[in-house]
Amino acid sequence: MKYVRIWRDGVPVWGVLEGEKVRTLSQAPFETLRYDGEAISLQDCQLLAPCEPTKIVCIGKNYFAHIQEFGGPVPEKPILFIKAPNTLNHPEGKVQAPDFVERLDYEGELAFVIKKRAKNVTAERFADYILGYTCLNDVTARDIQYGDGQWTRGKSMDGFCPIGPLVTDEIDGGHVDIETRLNGEVRQKGNTEFFMTKLPQLMAFITASMTLEPGDVVTTGTPAGVGPMKPGDVVEIEIQGIGILRNHIV
Repeated sequence: MKYVRIWRDGVPVWGVLEGEKVRTLSQAPFETLRYDGEAISLQDCQLLAPCEPTKIVCIGKNYFAHIQEFGGPVPEKPILFIKAPNTLNHPEGKVQAPDFVERLDYEGELAFVIKKRAKNVTAERFADYILGYTCLNDVTARDIQYGDGQWTRGKSMDGFCPIGPLVTDEIDGGHVDIETRLNGEVRQKGNTEFFMTKLPQLMAFITASMTLEPGDVVTTGTPAGVGPMKPGDVVEIEIQGIGILRNHIV
């Protein structure tokens, strides 16, 4: 299945993408699919972020090459941080940093969306708890991150988490290509097979400490090649089998 959220008559609704049509749902697809009988052409849809998270749990330094480009030790266990819900942004949405930010970076990532409450999930049961996978840009005010000495403010400014364009359960998230382009130029290129901590183990590690709710997002780390953006730039994150998340820097 490929799940989307769209605007319909000023109200966000869930839908299932079938070819070039979106069959809309009467409720979120976490427990069961309930179609409402309407189908809309995809070209007539305004796509929204395909989730409504209570929290966005992020993994830092999950590719060895990314650790190398910034220096520092290899972590012995996953590094967790949170992006707040105010960061949520949509496909084709605008990203604007406050005037005091001196460096705004892209970080293309694979993310997965939770479909049922998850606590103390074993690695073997990982697939039972996810709705599917999506693209995410972990937008970062790099100078603020470094200056603060911790990551909350630099990662959690308004609109700093574009997600989309859809969520799909039709890929193997542990073996997909990921590419980030800035104004059409490839800046990041990697494959999730190079994760230092694999997806099932990430789920087990996270849920040993916190409960994940339906709609929550876990984003899995960025490959090497992160870099700055400026007003007027267009950033695209493409993941094999998902599509392209495109956003505009203003």
